[in-house]
Amino acid sequence: MSEKAFEGQVALVTGASRGIGAATAAALAAQGAHVVLTGRDTRALEAVEDAIFQAGGSATIAPVDLVEPDGIARLATALSQRWGKLDIMVINAAILPELTSVADIDQRAFNKALTTNVLATQALFANFDPLLKKSGDARVIGMTTTVAQAPRAYWGAYGATKAAFEVLLDCYAQETAKVSKIRVAIVNPGATRTAMRARAYPGEAPASVKPPEVVADRLVSLLTEDFATGHRETVNQTA
Repeated sequence: MSEKAFEGQVALVTGASRGIGAATAAALAAQGAHVVLTGRDTRALEAVEDAIFQAGGSATIAPVDLVEPDGIARLATALSQRWGKLDIMVINAAILPELTSVADIDQRAFNKALTTNVLATQALFANFDPLLKKSGDARVIGMTTTVAQAPRAYWGAYGATKAAFEVLLDCYAQETAKVSKIRVAIVNPGATRTAMRARAYPGEAPASVKPPEVVADRLVSLLTEDFATGHRETVNQTA
């Protein structure tokens, strides 16, 4: 008998080409899930897929730019035709606009962040809700940030998009709680060694914060737990 927690399950990870997304995809695959890797960088996705294969796991790449109007719909159709369900969805992809004062926010960059961080999230729910409802134990994890709950000067653009992101997840959790088996969790990874953090904190020593694998391990552990929908937590472990 297999000891892998997610044997026979299908998982979708957005922003899976690097960082927390890539580490989470690898961790899910190691536990038996077939992982669908989405992101904009096809080469990077292929590298993650190859690493999963080399480790004995199973994955499929699905290059998708979440700002494309029909990209998410096409992805949902493809998953429906091949697997007919979705057991795990990790919404990790996000864009960090330039850190600047609210008065100086660049509208084009802000719009792109809103599209990726907020509108694409609603599109994921709109298109994958039927597939999640066909799973016997569907779980959704949305990755958030401290500034969504604790606004900070010069982080207004990013914080606003992630606050809206959290509201969408909270509302979806409430709306599906009594009519499905879908469970939703919002996870703040905390300070983690990613390219996004390096952009935000260019003077920070990378080794001073935890690697993405720490977050990935916690997400996999959470997905095996009987958490209540609407669950929230922060990953505070250090490297």
